Amino acid sequence: QVQLVESGGGLVQAGGSLRLSCTASRSIFSTAAMGWYRQAPGKQRELVATITSVNSGGSTNYADSVKGRFTISRDSAKKTVYLQMNSLKPEDTAVYYCHSRWYGRDDWGQGTQVTVSS
Repeated sequence: QVQLVESGGGLVQAGGSLRLSCTASRSIFSTAAMGWYRQAPGKQRELVATITSVNSGGSTNYADSVKGRFTISRDSAKKTVYLQMNSLKPEDTAVYYCHSRWYGRDDWGQGTQVTVSS
């Protein structure tokens, strides 16, 4: 089992930036795919960004709605995945969840709230 702890959410004005962090309890990045998802009130959870494992090349994938504004990255030494969010819009308001898929097992963080005011 992997515990994931997110941080970095908060309230920001439209056009601003935030960086979310997700720290894993184990060193899994060599073989784990990591991702960020979000869920707005009354909506289904949706993919924001993913990054494949180090051994798989670390390719990234983004939802069309965040391409060019958000960047996913990781620091293996710190066991931390980041989501840099720039040019934030009110529609980015949601609870953001960190996800890992490691040897077929899915784990989720508790979520961190991001609120973008207009």
